[in-house]
Formats: sequence, structure tokens, C-alpha cells
Amino acid sequence: MTGSRYAAKPWLALLDEAQRAPISPDASLVHALRRVAGEVPERTFLAYFDGRLSHREVDELSDSVAGHLAARGVGRGDRVAVLLQNSPHFVLAVLGAWKAGAVVVPVNPMYKSGEVRHVLRDGEVAALICSDRAWESYLRETAADSPVWIVLTACELDFQTRGDARVLTFERTAQAQDADDLTAVARAGNKAPEGRAPGPDDIALISYTSGTSGTPKGATNTHGNIMYNAERQRTGLGLPEAPVYFAMAPLFHITGMVCQFGACLNSAGTLVLAYRFEAGVVLDAFAEHRPHYTVGPSTAFMALAAHPSVTPDHFSSFRIISSGGAPLPPALVEKFRAGFGPYIRNGYGLTECTAPCASVPPGREAPVDPASGTLAVGVPGPDTVVRIVDDEGAEVPFGEQGEIVVRGPQVVPGYWRRPDATAETFPGGELRTGDIGFMDAEGWLYVVDRKKDMINASGFKVWPREVEDVLYTHPAVREAAVVGVPDGYRGETVKAYISLRPGAEPDPDELAAYCKERLAAYKYPRLVEILPDLPKTASGKILRRELRSRSHESQ
Repeated sequence: MTGSRYAAKPWLALLDEAQRAPISPDASLVHALRRVAGEVPERTFLAYFDGRLSHREVDELSDSVAGHLAARGVGRGDRVAVLLQNSPHFVLAVLGAWKAGAVVVPVNPMYKSGEVRHVLRDGEVAALICSDRAWESYLRETAADSPVWIVLTACELDFQTRGDARVLTFERTAQAQDADDLTAVARAGNKAPEGRAPGPDDIALISYTSGTSGTPKGATNTHGNIMYNAERQRTGLGLPEAPVYFAMAPLFHITGMVCQFGACLNSAGTLVLAYRFEAGVVLDAFAEHRPHYTVGPSTAFMALAAHPSVTPDHFSSFRIISSGGAPLPPALVEKFRAGFGPYIRNGYGLTECTAPCASVPPGREAPVDPASGTLAVGVPGPDTVVRIVDDEGAEVPFGEQGEIVVRGPQVVPGYWRRPDATAETFPGGELRTGDIGFMDAEGWLYVVDRKKDMINASGFKVWPREVEDVLYTHPAVREAAVVGVPDGYRGETVKAYISLRPGAEPDPDELAAYCKERLAAYKYPRLVEILPDLPKTASGKILRRELRSRSHESQ
């Protein structure tokens, strides 16, 4: 990058002294937990409805999980999949796996059987930790067709007694004979194995993402990647001592894992969990726990603002509210500030850079590009270099659009056992994001489009081919093409264009329902349009860009 205009880091002038200062993070979150449990052992770490677990208790409970996993044969580097919502069980499972020397594979609980099976097989997962209901309903059959040989199940009614029926809508099930009870294991008093504490270069997570190509593959987030961003948050956000974080983003997502769980633990704070997002439950938690920080997609803030019980007092305790994962409309930022007080701070990151690589610093407000109306996503950190390049990889001047590329201590070393994909996406260790954007001369970064066809629905990535592959299994479908179309709530929603086999007569709702049965809820097409034929190139390749243009024109 010799001679690079971006290497001069013009954004440094936008950061204060604390945000620019060098950092020396712990080797891992396991080390951070040991430190915090020694410093403030009785401070509440996890608040789950009316339940409370201190840092000491979480350290001891996760030690016991680690000891159990090790006794069952989990060794250093083995993979442990965790498929849970935001409850203490998730935290105990992740910390326990790390203490056993294992690699955590976080899995979206919205995934259907085929999606989970791919992750279990590709990651060669040895142990699965999931809810008891998911195990009974579909994961037992799914895991039978995978390398998994150890199973722990959790009932998220544990560690609390309130039983809020708005989200905890289930009852206890009998403990499965072919699985161990995670809560019982955590309370068994097992000792963590010696000599397995991870180092900064060890893989902490295999986070499956479509990334910049269609087949889901695992980004190998190291413990050093996680700790860098967790420490930058601790030193740069300006939160009070003993900060209270509300976990709005799901912990299985890299944003929730790093910006909530990791940053909170590293800051000796309290992490408030509420199982899953439900606007009324979230607002009640704000009133009860008075959090200082949260991060979530713009759609979550839209839902909170629309709730009939919301008042400015619900947000009065916050020092920082951040948004990421989905486009943040400038109008929403201003409407939210006018109605409730806080300024929502934009951010930008990917799984491949372990959550944020740019954000709006405290004390600053993101500018809006006058030409496009796009709100800046923030500025890079002091150790990060974000560049904008053309199709040949040459840097473009400030203000010109190109592909966003990122280099820094949060960028993962590559994809799990995918050397070709790693070489393509991380040439020379620099992340080619596949996103199109530009940077102004002050260092503000703007994201304006995606280079490829990936759809961003409420902060979740949807790759069209995955949906198309499901559609092609329907006997009536001749051709299928999936695109993202503008949606005022989700940012984008999934639309499928279909041509039918001769004599077939399914209606659009039937095709949408077919996909809904086989894909996570955010992936299936909300809109289906049937055409006689789909537009193609001379070589027969379906022209998604024409279909996308058709959808935009019809909005």
C-alpha cells in the first residue's frame, strides 16, 4: 500500500485520544472472564428476566460445561455447534466450549434441517448444544446424518422464574435419553481441563456466511479478532464503569457475539438477555435494567418506535445506541431522535471482519451524502485501513465509487477449509467485501450498493441461488431467479420470478409456502411473480439485473 491515499488514514482526525490510543487486549474472552471474575466476582454478568448470574457463577458454570465436554472426548480444535437463542445457556455453552479448547460454530436457530445439516457436515462438528424442543422436533434426525456424537440440550426456562409468555411460549419437555441436560451439566461442579486456554491466533468461531459467494462457508474468526474489537469498544465507547448492555442482536450473529457478549464481558459489565426480540419485552427490559448500550438492525428500532407503549423514558439511560446489519435510513435517525432523544449511530462490518470495521464515533454525527442521500456508516478505527478500489484493484480517488476492501486486526485469516475462496476473498490478507461504496476526504465511509447479487433482508444475508435451488425442486418450476427488491421495513425483501413447466398451474402463494417450509423465515420469497419466460443472455444465462430493474420500476 505504499503511496496509498488511504494509508494516510484521514479519519484519525475524527477520533479522540481514547479512540486512537494503542490497546493490549487479553488473549481471549476466556482470559477476560478469569480477569473480571477475579476483580468483581459478585457483579451481575447475566440478567435474564428475573434471573441473575454473577461473573464468578458464570466462570464456575462454564468451567463445569468445559469439564463435561472434555470428559466426553472433546479435544482442542474440535468443533462445537451452538444453536440457541439469547439466554444464559448460549453464554455458558460458548465459554465452556472455549475452555475445553474447542472451536464454536454458532448456528442460527431459524435454520431448517437442510441448512443445519450443511453446517454440521462442513464443519465436521463433534458436539451440538441446542434447545430441547429443537432436538425433539427436527435436530435429532438432522444430527443423525452428520458427524455429531455428543448432544447437550437446554430448556430456556432455566435461570429465571418469570416465564414471560410473550417470548417464553413453551413448556418443559422430558429430558431426552440420547442427550445431556446443559443446565445439570453446568451445575455439576466439573473442573475445566488444564492447559487448554486458547491463544489469540486460535480459531474461536467458524461463522457460516454466504459472504461474497453463494455457498455458505465458515469464516474463521480468531480469539484475537474478537478481542481486538471487544477491546476497541471498551476503550472507545466512553461507557460508565460497570456498563449495562442490552442484547438486542442475536448472540449467534457476529454483531451480537462481539459487540454485545464480547464487549460486555471485556468491560466487566452486565449483559441483559431477553430470549428473542419482541418489542414490548425489549421496552420492559429497558425500563427495568436501564441499559447504557445496545446494537441492532434498523428494523428493530422501527418496531420499538411503533410500539403503543413506547416513551422517551425507555431510552433515557442509554449512552450509545448503534445500528448495523441493515441499511439505516437518515429519516429514521432523525425521527427517532425527535421522538425519543437518542441519536442512532451507524456502523458497518461483516462476519469476515468480526463485526465492525467502521462506525460513527461517540461525539460525532454521520454526514449524509447530498448526491445520493446515503448516510455514512462511520469511519475506520486507528489500526484499520479501508480502501476503495476499481475492478482491477487500483485505488480510486476520494468521492469515487468502487469496491470496499479492509485490512486490519479484525479481519479473519480465511474460510474454513476453503483455500480457493480464501485466496479470492482475502488476497494478501486484505478482505474484498463485495460491497460498493466510497470514502470522502475526511474519512467517512458510505456503502451504496452490493457488487454481487446478495440480498440484505433485515440485516440477514440471503444468497439468491440458495432460494433458487429450493424452487427448482418444485415439480412445477421450469426457471427461477431471485432478486432483492426495496422494502420499507426490511430494507430489502426476497422476490422470486418463475416460469412454469407446461401444464403446471401453481399459484404464487403455493410456491412461497413451499420455500417457507424449507428455508429460514428471512430467506423465503415474500413475493412471487410468474412470467412466461425469464430474460436471458445469448448464452442462456438468466439476467437478474433486468428482473431487478423490473421490480424497482414496479415499486
